[in-house]
Amino acid sequence: MQHEPPSSPARSERDKMLAGELYLASDPELSAMRLRCRALTERFNASRADQPAERAAIIRELFGSVGERFEIEPTFKCDYGSNIHAGDNLFMNFDCVILDVCQVRIGRSCFMGPGVHIYAATHPTDAAVRCAGPEYGKPVTIGNRVWIGGRSVILPGVTIGDDVVIGTGSVVTRDVARGVVVVGNPARVIRSIESSNHA
Repeated sequence: MQHEPPSSPARSERDKMLAGELYLASDPELSAMRLRCRALTERFNASRADQPAERAAIIRELFGSVGERFEIEPTFKCDYGSNIHAGDNLFMNFDCVILDVCQVRIGRSCFMGPGVHIYAATHPTDAAVRCAGPEYGKPVTIGNRVWIGGRSVILPGVTIGDDVVIGTGSVVTRDVARGVVVVGNPARVIRSIESSNHA
């Protein structure tokens, strides 16, 4: 007598999202997670400058993980928050946005100017697929001691090495090796950084 092999449990839309596969953002679990995120970011953005402990507590509840020291200026917005992992000594200036449908990992001592956007979210290029509703993402990884100038955009799937400087208004479309300055749209390497160079 033959036995049917046990069927594997259906994968959730959240699992598909985190794996970088097509998923439906309208899924009830994901919708509930985004509502939680909105509530936390609304509380954070409504907090006062003389409430640093309350701000820190909200970010610790919002992020997947964060280092001991960090400073994030309101307003700040993200999709889920739980997929953001940041190292110690993080600084994010006003109006930063992180679309964290996949993991966004930020190293130690990273500084972000005002209006920096990090996108782990994207959509199918095929119009028929895109209009049917599914979307997907690609993780973003930012190394240690990276300085991202204001109004820069980091696109899905990008990895940035340690000790990189990204010039103001840059659009980073591809991986960046460690220890360089990149500028422009699309961002291009303009020079390397010597460890003894403080300019």
